[in-house]
Amino acid sequence: MKKYVFAFCIILIFSCKKDTNNTTNDASELNSNESNLSLQGAWELVSYFNYRDDGSIDTIMSSNSLKQIKMYSPTKVMWSRLRASDSLDWFGYGDYTANDSVLTEVLDYGSKAMNNVIKENKEFVFQLVLKEDSFSQIQLDEQGNPMFAENYKRIE
Repeated sequence: MKKYVFAFCIILIFSCKKDTNNTTNDASELNSNESNLSLQGAWELVSYFNYRDDGSIDTIMSSNSLKQIKMYSPTKVMWSRLRASDSLDWFGYGDYTANDSVLTEVLDYGSKAMNNVIKENKEFVFQLVLKEDSFSQIQLDEQGNPMFAENYKRIE
């Protein structure tokens, strides 16, 4: 009888160990899939959110007269904006980093209008919400409250 109890305990120990390894592998695969998210590629602006003090959000949808495209390489960002009602060109180029939930863009140069902005501030820090085929960059105020967001969909 003692032999059967001993054999049962050995089988139980090995089967538990095997299950633990499978759980670890499943968790590794899940974390690997999450870490595979990347900004690399081309993105099209789909909407803006303007956050109000009362907690409400105004949404402005993109249209043929309001377009913006962002392109990310492994280290560089470039964006361009078309506003049919605006005679100014809008574009920017520079470096970026993205980690966890923070996107930082440091622009080297841009259109004439954007260069005026870059003279005052060339680093732009956003809260980042990244999914497989969409992302949002959210501008926060000094207290960490959202002010506005640009929402993109992946086009390439």
